[in-house]
Amino acid sequence: MKIVTLIENLAESSGLAAEHGLSLYIDTGDQKILFDTGQSGLFIQNARKLGIDIRDIDYLIISHGHFDHTGGLYPFLEMNAKAKVFAKQGIFTPKYNGKTRFIGTEFVEEAVSGRFEFINSVTEIIPDLFVIPAIPLHHDIDTNFTRLYKKEGDSFFPDEFEDELFVVIKKSDHINILTACSHRGITNICETAVQHFGLPVNLIIGGFHMKDCSAEQYVHIVNYLHKLQPKLMGVCHCTGVDKFASLMGECDAKVFYNCTGNEITIK
Repeated sequence: MKIVTLIENLAESSGLAAEHGLSLYIDTGDQKILFDTGQSGLFIQNARKLGIDIRDIDYLIISHGHFDHTGGLYPFLEMNAKAKVFAKQGIFTPKYNGKTRFIGTEFVEEAVSGRFEFINSVTEIIPDLFVIPAIPLHHDIDTNFTRLYKKEGDSFFPDEFEDELFVVIKKSDHINILTACSHRGITNICETAVQHFGLPVNLIIGGFHMKDCSAEQYVHIVNYLHKLQPKLMGVCHCTGVDKFASLMGECDAKVFYNCTGNEITIK
C-alpha cells in the first residue's frame, strides 16, 4: 500500500505545484482512496504529473469543512463520476476566521447530490481502512480552535470541529494514522485510535496543527509522542516547518517532512 501526497504547502520537485492545503492519495493495489482535495484543483494537475488518474479513485474522504481541504471538491466531482464521498454532518456548515473571513465549503446541491455518505460511527470503507468520526478531548490542552467560528442562522458560535475525522489503516500488529489538520489535537486523535484498536502505532502522517501552539501544548505533544513511540512521523501542512525541525530533534521516531510529491509505502 502506498500513500502519495498530491498537494501540500511545499514541493521539492519544481514540476509539482504547492499550495496551503493538503490532499493524500492511498493506493492499496485493489482500491484507490483520496483523503482531502487541497485548496483548489491543483492536486489534479499534480496527480496527472505523478501518473495518477483521478477518474480511477473509488472513494473520497473529507476530513473537515475548511477550504484548504475541500477547495478541490467540485473539480474532483466533475472529473470523477464514481467515487463515493465520506464526511461528517456539518461539513457544509459555514466556517469563519474571526467572524469575518469565510473559510468554509460552499454547498452546491446539484454537484453533491447522491455522492455523499455522512458517517457518525467508525466505518471500515475497505478492508482494514477505517474512518474515525469521533475525537474525544482526552487532553484539553491540545486543541486548535482559536478565532475559529461556525455560523448557524445569523449567529456565530465557537467552532470545536465536530465535523473533523481521521483515517486509520490497520495491519496485523500495528496501525497507521492519517490526519489532515488535527484541530481537535494530534494527541487526542492518536489516543482515540490507540484506545479503539489496542495496537501500537507505526506511522502518523499529516498536519499536526502545531504552528501556533503554546509552549505548554508543545511540551504536552512531545511528551505524549515519547510515550506513544510511533516508528515514523510524516508531518506537513499546519504543523509548521519550525515545529518539524524541533520534532526531528526531540522525538524518538523517524520524522520527515511530507511535502508535495512524497510517496511512502506501508507494509
